[in-house]
Amino acid sequence: MKLDVKVPAVGESITEAVIGSWTKKSGEAVKMNEVIMLLETDKASVEVVAEKDGVITIQAQAGETVKIGATVATIDTDAKATVSSPAPAQPSAQGSAAPAASGGARNTHPDLQSHLSPAVQRVVNETGVNPSQVQGTGLGGRLTKSDVVNASANATSSAQPAQQAPAQKAPAPAQAPILRGPSKQGDIKRVPMTTIRKRIAERLVQAQHNAALLTTFNEVDMSKIIEIRGKYKDKFKEKYGVNLGFNGFFVKAVVEALKAFPAVNAWIDGQEVEYHNYYNIGIAVSTERGLMVPNIKDADQYSVAGIEMVIRDLANKGRDGKITPDDLGGGTFSITNGGVFGSLLSTPILNPPQSAILGLHKVEDRPVAINGKVEVRPMMYVALTYDHRIIDGKEAVGFLVKIKEGVEDPERLLIEV
Repeated sequence: MKLDVKVPAVGESITEAVIGSWTKKSGEAVKMNEVIMLLETDKASVEVVAEKDGVITIQAQAGETVKIGATVATIDTDAKATVSSPAPAQPSAQGSAAPAASGGARNTHPDLQSHLSPAVQRVVNETGVNPSQVQGTGLGGRLTKSDVVNASANATSSAQPAQQAPAQKAPAPAQAPILRGPSKQGDIKRVPMTTIRKRIAERLVQAQHNAALLTTFNEVDMSKIIEIRGKYKDKFKEKYGVNLGFNGFFVKAVVEALKAFPAVNAWIDGQEVEYHNYYNIGIAVSTERGLMVPNIKDADQYSVAGIEMVIRDLANKGRDGKITPDDLGGGTFSITNGGVFGSLLSTPILNPPQSAILGLHKVEDRPVAINGKVEVRPMMYVALTYDHRIIDGKEAVGFLVKIKEGVEDPERLLIEV
């Protein structure tokens, strides 16, 4: 029996994807639940596994753009493999053999070497190492970051003698000091954009072209939140197993602000405005693949502790490459925190089709006027980028003020006023 291997749905509004790589060749045997293909979209890389044991026949090649639901291969459950992996290296007649890597000898299949994890791909791009010329020591012959780094170091050390001058020249006669040296052309390295980076670029340009973007700013006194964290952080960590951060308070404040200003939780669909009576808050997470925005579904149903635990789990999944299309889909509003990288102020860009995004920034001590006196307080600039087609300036400013009130007076979040 032949089973079709189809491109799975990988999130709402995504109609096509790119085949990143195959881990098998046509005619090779596959096992049920074995990864056979890496599918790349603008949001994530998705591993596609075999549904049954059998022999695979590939119908679409790596690098091709395919529609969701398209058949890209078949698995014949009754056939026998006509292509096999290379046989293990045999000892020579003299009885000598290369020592096996720790953990036992591994057979490196060419397709497995080309199936690079995002972390390994990043190192390959940075070093310029040809992965097909590097022996993988990972599971199933896959390349690891250490393999690429070591190969790069070996190549550099072997190239150094050739770069040395054959003989020392006599010193040049002394010249007058040159205030400005001659222009030098530095080294240039051109690296193809990854599929995810290309899709991210397309979507960001699309957001700029298809919405009337405007950003408004405010600042928040973080004194109360910092005081609460200092007082309860140890008990909080002991009880919930997660640190008490700023995100939980800001998500709670955002939910209350969205309730007060429903247009910020809506978006334009054609000639209609689509309002949402639920609150799925996206939290931007920086990963080795790039920026991802997984969502806290029904964020209004969580306590501050619950929000912090969900954010921790989503961040771990993102950095481990385990974010799913369901995690990334369905968001109605997003929060991005450039402050963790030291950003003092920025203008975030929309996450389509959403109509607004909140940017958080670095907390910095600044002098502010309090009841007619100058005091030094821990302050944070906050920014709201919004689609002016659906959100008026008055609503945007009111939305930020509502967030400011909630964070500066956390008791308001408890009684929802």
